[in-house]
Amino acid sequence: MKPIHIFPYGIIAQAAAWKFPEIAFSPQDHVQHSFSLDNNDKIDIVTGSQFYGLRTFANLPYVNCFSDAEAKGKKYDIAIMGAPFDTSVTARPGARYGPGGIRIGSQRMNDREWSIYTGENVLADWATIVDCGDAPLTWLDNNIAFAQLDKAHLVVSGREAAANSSASSSSKTPRILTLGGDHATTLSALRSTHKRWGQVAVIHFDSHIDTWDPSVLGGGISRYAGVNHGTFLHLAHEEGLILDHASIHAGIRAPLMRAKGDLRNDKRCGFAIVTARDLDSLGTAGVISAIRSRVGAAKVYVSVDVDVMDPAYAPATGTAEPGGWTSRELLTVLDGLRGLEVVGGDVVEVAPAYDNPGETTVLVAAEVARSIIALMVGKPVKSVADGE
Repeated sequence: MKPIHIFPYGIIAQAAAWKFPEIAFSPQDHVQHSFSLDNNDKIDIVTGSQFYGLRTFANLPYVNCFSDAEAKGKKYDIAIMGAPFDTSVTARPGARYGPGGIRIGSQRMNDREWSIYTGENVLADWATIVDCGDAPLTWLDNNIAFAQLDKAHLVVSGREAAANSSASSSSKTPRILTLGGDHATTLSALRSTHKRWGQVAVIHFDSHIDTWDPSVLGGGISRYAGVNHGTFLHLAHEEGLILDHASIHAGIRAPLMRAKGDLRNDKRCGFAIVTARDLDSLGTAGVISAIRSRVGAAKVYVSVDVDVMDPAYAPATGTAEPGGWTSRELLTVLDGLRGLEVVGGDVVEVAPAYDNPGETTVLVAAEVARSIIALMVGKPVKSVADGE
């Protein structure tokens, strides 16, 4: 008896009766269709390759921005830089793998896509955008790691930008988008931003205020313990990096450690607060208006902790807090800030080990990163409905 094979959808066929088309190649065919390495034939083995080599953010070009020799002659306006660091967290570690996770989440992106909302392609606008890879940071000594990250930011931001004079947001100083890493990495970014741009207004998307005094969050044990992902904004204020009374938190909902003292210190550090539930009464338009009114015409640094979103939308983070914003709400608020002079930004606290099989967190983190790039490109939003 001939063997019976059961195929999907209940199709049953006898193997002996199954015929496949036969394709024969003659020597002449082989000569006619031979492939060479000079790219003169029409067979494309580059575009759409299943493996692109290095995984860069949104498949952007890679430049080793940390090396003078390798970066020589390669100018850029926006640099993507990973900060694989998570040894100053107060809860779950794992954000050291955030930069790689966000890059994985961005693999569906490229510079040949246009927004359905604006008709723009921010990855192929006036700005030359590159991925610099990750800053080499030790996991064994935070003091050394922060020194390494400080230097990485200064080197990357110290190179000459590529923008031409016709670009609306051209500058001789490149902007940096940092992929974290825990939120303490923002301190190094703010130090570099201050050196290149001066004091900035910080728009801080988070569920936590992150202006805790190190004597409160860190216990006053040591300066080493006091530099962490909940104190970095306090430290940035103490170092004079932030504009007074021009910065703002958005999405705050986590408990305080001191009912009144934390809020007094937060105000002293120059911040106003939009809570997560304020969005219920204000709507996204009201939140956008509050943020824009607060920062005014200042140069802006945008920092997004993915725990500003509800854990339903971003489970892969170290200190998840229920009751947060949806991913759509966050992206709407971010995109509503177009036209502000954004000179730096980050997406932090992505810990891929806690993500789900659908990679929900890294996908939305990559989308948030693209929205920050759109802010850096700096054009005001124009809906496609408005026409050309």
